[in-house]
Amino acid sequence: MGKRKRKNKGTKEEPEDLVKAPHSFVIRKGNVGKHVEQLMQDFRIVMEPFTASNLKLRKKNVIKDFVSISSYLNVTHLAIFTRTDKSPYFRLIRMPRGPTITFKIAEYSLTHDVISSLRKPHVNSTLFHTSPLLVMNGFTNNEDLKFKLMTSMLRNMFPTIDIHKIKLGTIKRCVLFNYDHESGHIEFRHYAIKVKPVGLSNTVRKLMTGKKIPDLGQFSNVEEAIEQSQMATFTESEGEGDEHDETRHVTLPQKLNIRGSLKNEKSSIRLVELGPRMSLELVKIEDGVMTGEVLYHSYITKTNEEIQETKQKMDIKKTKKQ
Repeated sequence: MGKRKRKNKGTKEEPEDLVKAPHSFVIRKGNVGKHVEQLMQDFRIVMEPFTASNLKLRKKNVIKDFVSISSYLNVTHLAIFTRTDKSPYFRLIRMPRGPTITFKIAEYSLTHDVISSLRKPHVNSTLFHTSPLLVMNGFTNNEDLKFKLMTSMLRNMFPTIDIHKIKLGTIKRCVLFNYDHESGHIEFRHYAIKVKPVGLSNTVRKLMTGKKIPDLGQFSNVEEAIEQSQMATFTESEGEGDEHDETRHVTLPQKLNIRGSLKNEKSSIRLVELGPRMSLELVKIEDGVMTGEVLYHSYITKTNEEIQETKQKMDIKKTKKQ
């Protein structure tokens, strides 16, 4: 008898929106030290789920290795952390042909430091199953070419959102880029989004959420517990002021997978910082992948003649490579 032919199980194709979503590699180059190494790992978590979280780096790896495989893996951005004697740097490259933007990391805080400073940290692995919401502040009303290019690069790192199709329950994090026009620095922050219903007493809220069941043994019935909870004085602490802060109140257009958060009902939104933090200063913009013409440099200015000479040298190099 002939052998049975094995049926090849066809691989499922990814949905089109996932394929078109921005994907990234986050790596370090050279000896950066343990703190910048950890900052790189923290930034990988920020870029979840469209990044290579467990990407292992070798000393033999060069930038061309990542560029060559970027098209096969739908990778659109390469984030590189480096360090010199003066400061750490953050490079952002649009794959596979550039441009490359270099930022100086003026200040930074690791995720561990941010979480340890909070009284009530919010850490949950389900937060990273979906991409974060991008919030950009201070990037409008500027006609400068370098500013537009920088804004476009930062914006395209994260997936776009269709407000007509998005499910609010999938938005669990947000990333903030705040541009300070006075200092010229970009402040980077990473938050978790917490939603809870308003207009409920603490006892009722605990019963609805089911996270912490209050002790009802001292009451004869539930009605007595609710009445006493409403009469109790409100103590102000972290997050408890949301009930009276109307600036945080929103009317939900959709029902969320949170008990008490119903459609057309008011809920309170609070941001809990996840980390890391970075204060970025734009240093250089260059065409191509770290080897092209310098379009902008914050420390070096060139005359038109010097720019033409540089272009001629770059053209000669390109012709030799061909």
